[in-house]
Amino acid sequence: MNISDKILKLRKEKGLSQEALAEALGVSRQSVSKWESGAALPDTDKIIAMSELFGVSTDYILKDDPSETFIPTPDEPVEMPPAEEVKPMKKKKRNGKGKKIIKIIAAILALCIAVTAVAIPMYYGGIREAWWELNGGKIKYPYVFVHGLGGWGESEGINETIQYWGGGTTDLKSYLVNEGYEVYMPSVGPISSAWDRACELYAQLTGTTVDYGEAHSKEHNHARYGRTYSAPLFEGWGDKINGGQRVKINLIGHSFGGATVRLLTSLLEYGSEAEQLATGKETSPLFMGGKGDWVNSVTALCAPHNGSSLTEVLNTVGGLVGIGDTTELLIKLCFGVAEIGSSSSSVYDFKLDHFGISQVGSENAEIKSAISAVTESGSDHAAYDLSPDGAAKLNSIIKTVEDVYYFSYSYSATKEGSFLRGQVPVAGIFPVLYPFAMAMGSFKGTTAGGIAIDETWQENDGLVSVVSARYPFNEPYSEFTEFPSEDAEIARGIWHVAPTKEGDHGTVIGLNSQAEPTKNFYTDLFTMIDSLER
Repeated sequence: MNISDKILKLRKEKGLSQEALAEALGVSRQSVSKWESGAALPDTDKIIAMSELFGVSTDYILKDDPSETFIPTPDEPVEMPPAEEVKPMKKKKRNGKGKKIIKIIAAILALCIAVTAVAIPMYYGGIREAWWELNGGKIKYPYVFVHGLGGWGESEGINETIQYWGGGTTDLKSYLVNEGYEVYMPSVGPISSAWDRACELYAQLTGTTVDYGEAHSKEHNHARYGRTYSAPLFEGWGDKINGGQRVKINLIGHSFGGATVRLLTSLLEYGSEAEQLATGKETSPLFMGGKGDWVNSVTALCAPHNGSSLTEVLNTVGGLVGIGDTTELLIKLCFGVAEIGSSSSSVYDFKLDHFGISQVGSENAEIKSAISAVTESGSDHAAYDLSPDGAAKLNSIIKTVEDVYYFSYSYSATKEGSFLRGQVPVAGIFPVLYPFAMAMGSFKGTTAGGIAIDETWQENDGLVSVVSARYPFNEPYSEFTEFPSEDAEIARGIWHVAPTKEGDHGTVIGLNSQAEPTKNFYTDLFTMIDSLER
């Protein structure tokens, strides 16, 4: 066993979680995750501390094959063999010529160090940047767009009718590619849970078979493996090129896509202990952790970080918005918001193979039956994760990664109404969203899990409350101007929350919007992200 295997073994034998070990050693959980995955080595003082905590010697932790090394305990004194007499070595005399050569070499080395320390930082902005320039220049990170509930990517047939990213207003991908950006818009399960969607996204990025995890699949009674992607979304993700630069990605998630990209990033860094225990060496690399540095930034757009009060509205006053249950809500969001009828469902892929549902026909009854089969089988679906209680459970397993930049944008399509009305929709809101915005704007209540939905939840974009879209309640955040100047301080590992913008849930993707503002939003956003320190 190597050092990473030993730390993992000792921690589990002690019955400690990664968080508990990190707390005992005074380090972050991320550090423990990197030690156990082999991505980093602990400092000497931490090795000593672990030897005391676990009751083993430092040699046991450090040496690859402890079976060949006798490790004495304090109660077992060791007799040392008598030392052999060692005769001092005679120093060889250096001639004058040799000394002169050494001095010349030393002078050259000193000159190189001086040039590196002074000239490079002055003219190239730092040693790393200069090194990158010498090896082909600073690489551009690709942007990966992840759609929300009921959405689709560029490969779906439905995208030929109406583009999700662009909302029928503009061909957003073509525009961004022409501007010099590398952009990908994959498709994940439109009604699947954040966990299942994250697993599907990882498989597409790596060109592998979807592995939902043994523990997760058993808990939710569906197949462990899904579709196989024969080629990665793009080549080289996670590799080091051009002077050691890591090929990272920038993740953009709209609506429920925000939860998807947050969870993917968290799993990449911290992995899943439950999956590691369930499958050992057969565990998917996604659940092993130690890959948080494969992501440069996460941007959430109108994301229900803390759930949507709309799910609670349906439980109490669903009739007011013409929806009787969660299944009907999902159908309306999958087809109504994008202004497409159920007749288009023949080119709409629900990606429910792991639930044993391979195809869904164009008849509304077939669609409802397929969605009901998932929503009635448990909590492994989008509707549960979108509820405040489900989002709170999801947030308990998602953690920010200290080396990743996080940004969040919220929109508001309501205004203060009369004393009894709370918030009411503004003029120009997308018609399909009007009844949702109206119902959410006056709703108050308490969830089954005890979460209070009060007046702070009433301002909304038609589907998501502003208070939920700003940032996850359990994570650190900072207010920031939308596109900061070069001297603005943008830190990693915390949410940077932009001022709430005017518009509804679809505005940011170009739905019920105009082409130029949509294009400008993304070019400004990408310019800002590309300018961040690496």
